[in-house]
Parts: sequence; structure tokens; C-alpha cells
Amino acid sequence: MNILVCVKQVPDTKIIKVNPKTNTLDRSSAPAILNPYDAHAVQEAVRLKEIHGGKITVLSMGPPQAKEAIKKCVEIGADEGFLISDRRFAGADTLATSYALYKAVQKLMKQDGGIDLILCGKHAIDGDTGQTGPGIARRLLIPPLTNVIKVAEVNLEDRKIQVHRKIEDGYELIESAIPCLLTVEKEINEVEYSPLPNMLKAARYTPVVWTVDDLDDVDIKQLGLKGSPTIVGKMWPPAKSEGAQILAGDSREQVREAVSIMLQQRELFKVKGGERV
Repeated sequence: MNILVCVKQVPDTKIIKVNPKTNTLDRSSAPAILNPYDAHAVQEAVRLKEIHGGKITVLSMGPPQAKEAIKKCVEIGADEGFLISDRRFAGADTLATSYALYKAVQKLMKQDGGIDLILCGKHAIDGDTGQTGPGIARRLLIPPLTNVIKVAEVNLEDRKIQVHRKIEDGYELIESAIPCLLTVEKEINEVEYSPLPNMLKAARYTPVVWTVDDLDDVDIKQLGLKGSPTIVGKMWPPAKSEGAQILAGDSREQVREAVSIMLQQRELFKVKGGERV
């Protein structure tokens, strides 16, 4: 079973700051990490490989330092990694990124004789769009299954997969033909501590780097800023919340005060499709 996982190196958004003068992310203020959702995608690929055998390939786009994110994936259990890195990719939005990754996926499919499954994180924590994965699937003309919280079954003989897809009120069970592309939620698994052999392999591993010239039949107009119609008009940090309120008195007084506060916020009692309680 050939599994491809698309990953991204992102700034740690728990730490990153916004430049108050330019209203842009100050990427130097935070360390670069493997996008957390992508780590769960790699972990799920490892689980599926343990059941079905095969190979796990990781693909990313970014500056040369993004090789560290790929090495982290090797630490989790990926077999090999490819980075497409070129100044002509710079400034890409999700449309241009999905195009560039699509061209790299096409090359990998020729190289490996096809791919059975593509996994991506639900979204990257620096953009939160969730568009790149489905964009790749659309270009490859394969089904995108988003917000997956469980891979229930993979039947390689019948070329079918069943997954649980997260929805607002629970989940829905979906069956799809493979190859297909999954975007996964964090609930799908726990990212395990890497075994020592994987850590040693990752320390010695050097990902393969491709430039635009290494890809086939690329339309330069669809890359980077030229291929990106997205315009960010304005950005600002969210307002800080007012914080919590500590209730005084004994337990009865605290419950009475809590109920009083909740009654003042009656929208909290709304239920979907119903009346206020």
C-alpha cells in the first residue's frame, strides 16, 4: 500500500507574535514545527502500513529549512520524504500551493507506480483554511474525504475504504473508492513517542529536494504570487477575553450566583432548532 502524506512546516502559533506596525506575522518570534494535524496524518499512515504493508512517502513545499519537518515525519515512521523548494513557489496561496503539490504528486505517482492513499492534516495552523488537501484531490480527480476521525476499513482487493467523518452532531460513515485523499482531525489517533531506531534514521536522513525544473509540464503562471488570487486585506490579533470570574461565598451561594449569571446570558440555553429553555 503506497501512502503519501502531505505536510507543512509552520510557526508555532502558541508563541508567534503579530508585528503591531505591519500587522503581519513575525515568523522570527516563534520556532518552526511540523503542523500538528500533519503529525496525526503521518501517525495514521504508520498504523495503516503496519496492517497492510507498503511504503509511506512524505511531501512538503517550503524553504530549505522545511527539511526538518520531513525529518520529523521520518522520526514518526515515514520511509522517505520529498521537498519542493524554489523561489518561484514563494508567496503561494492555497490555490498555487495545491497546484505545485499536485505536480509533485504526479511525478511521485509515475515514479512509484501509483499511490493508494493521500493523507493531509485537516488544516495548517498558520492559515486555518483547510483548502490545500481538497485542492490536490480536485486536480487529481480523486475523492476528498475531509475531517476524518477514524479509518474503519481499507479493502485493497476491492479498492475501497470506509472512514468516519466528523460532523456537527457526531460522525457519518462514508465508503469511497481508492485512491482518495483524507484530511484528518487530531481525534484520529495519538502521536506516539518515536522509537530510537526511527530517531537515529531521521538524524541521518536527507530529504530529496526538487525545484520547479525537476517537475514535469509546469505552468509557471500558476505558481507563487502569480498563481495566487488571494489578497489579505487586514490582519490583527484577536481581542483578549475579559477572563474568568471567581465566585465568593459557600457552595450554595456560589451555585446561586452561577445560575444568576447564566440567566443573564440566556443565549447559552439555546438548542439547535428549538426554543430557549
